[in-house]
Amino acid sequence: MSALPDPSRHEEVLVSPMYLAGSNGTGDAGFAPVVHWPHHYLDDGPCQLLVASPDQRIRIGWFGDDFELWRITAAEDAVATARWTATFNHVAPAEIVAGLTTALARDYAESDPYENNGRFLADPSLYWVDAVQPLLDAGWRREPAKYGTVEITAPDGLAGVEIDTLRGGRDAETVMLWAGPRGWGTRAEAVFTARTPSHLIAATAAVMASPAPVVRERHMIHREMEPLATLTQVGPAADTRGPRSPTPLDVRRTAVTEAVRRASRAPRAAADLRVMAAQSRTTSPAQKLSSTLAPTAAARPPAASSAPRHSR
Repeated sequence: MSALPDPSRHEEVLVSPMYLAGSNGTGDAGFAPVVHWPHHYLDDGPCQLLVASPDQRIRIGWFGDDFELWRITAAEDAVATARWTATFNHVAPAEIVAGLTTALARDYAESDPYENNGRFLADPSLYWVDAVQPLLDAGWRREPAKYGTVEITAPDGLAGVEIDTLRGGRDAETVMLWAGPRGWGTRAEAVFTARTPSHLIAATAAVMASPAPVVRERHMIHREMEPLATLTQVGPAADTRGPRSPTPLDVRRTAVTEAVRRASRAPRAAADLRVMAAQSRTTSPAQKLSSTLAPTAAARPPAASSAPRHSR
């Protein structure tokens, strides 16, 4: 006889440090700063949702079934080659992605598309420290020097940044923020190419170094990460003497009902990014509501033809 579901697995907990929280399965936090930008839902192809600035110079793609869950680019115009690219894998918390999207939204609001003067197209600083100063300010330490590479780690040794100071070409990957032990479900990575403006990397790093916890349901946290992070229960403990705990099917049905109710009341609210997440688990693509937002990230490895980039 199978064991009954553990109700404590659905309790909400505060997770700190943030970089060990992993993904919550939706892009809510990452898309929130640009929720007012045009959204394009793509049923075909690996990119499921594309959020772009009104002039299409900034593009934020959500690849719900891939190892690289987020792909963010900026270009001089709508049809130009991307000047730089940032990717976040399927373990990276969306709250850290929001560090970048918040800075992009601010840069775009302050730019003039006719003058092509957006800070999001600025040349990176010649000094690598400008991109990671928030980490140094937070007490992260620089590791012994290696030729062509700078490494900085968090005080707990569970997060860090690797910087290629030789830079390579314009599309070379030069900065990688990481958190968690090496492994498919435990290692969060954010990678920036050579021409990414330093202030955008710094904005991402600042959120990564923030002491603020994030909320997760306990089952969202990889079991290997539980003993590494600090988990603080939100609200009273579940009463196991009460009615039976909901089954996974009950949980999914409730999520869909609540999501659709919210969408009908305020379809463009940032909170409704969860609607597509709920529906993608219970309906076919043809049944998805076009007014909903980010889809759910699938927690499965990509096909063999798309080999993941393992932690370095």
